[in-house]
Amino acid sequence: IASEVGVTILKKGGNAIDAAIAVQFALAVVYPNAGNIGGGGFLVYRGHSGEINSLDFREKAPAQASRDMYLDSAGNAITDLSLYGSLAAGVPGSVAGMEAAHKKYGSLTWQSLLQPAIDLAEKGFPITAKQAQEFNNNKSLFTTQNPNGAALLKDENWNAEDLLVQSQLANTLKLVAEKGRDGFYKGETAQHIVAEMKRGNGIITLEDLANYHAVWRNPVVGNYKAYKIISMPPPSSGGLALVALLQS
Repeated sequence: IASEVGVTILKKGGNAIDAAIAVQFALAVVYPNAGNIGGGGFLVYRGHSGEINSLDFREKAPAQASRDMYLDSAGNAITDLSLYGSLAAGVPGSVAGMEAAHKKYGSLTWQSLLQPAIDLAEKGFPITAKQAQEFNNNKSLFTTQNPNGAALLKDENWNAEDLLVQSQLANTLKLVAEKGRDGFYKGETAQHIVAEMKRGNGIITLEDLANYHAVWRNPVVGNYKAYKIISMPPPSSGGLALVALLQS
């Protein structure tokens, strides 16, 4: 479904960045395992004229984070604290990253790139058999982490072709479409995030959200035989590892 959204954007005259942004937000609705507005990531860009760039919109540690926050009094790791719940969360970067990419390279309107995701969240979409299985297998975890309920939770089991409607996510995406990053990092959405942090003993604050910014960085560049390799610089480790591997 998300791929179809990207193709539609291209057919409307959008460029690759427009399509990537629309797909990113669509994935947040139809396949959050692969893309979501609570996470972050990296973007590597090469324009038709040869211009290269990279964007770091990875999640960042909250200001209150500390070296020993996942250790017990004896210095042993409490691994679940870094894997599950509010304390495991970093300050999300996806929305800021998509806005930064759009401002620099996008061609279609921001609202038009969000609308497919809004429609999918508001009207719903039929889930796949694999998604149904994942939702059912993770029901106890979803319940534990979401005591106030969540769109992925229901009393009976999920089945293939069931309609998944996410009205709260649709409302959030509408705010992002209307206000850009401020629809996520400030105002109503930010208040919801911080309220959930307080409920779940997390440490992300309104200041952490407001202070988050995606960063344009110089890509890592190397050569392999006749090819020029352009990849992501730190904080990604993959770019350096790739170029180093190809030199050996």
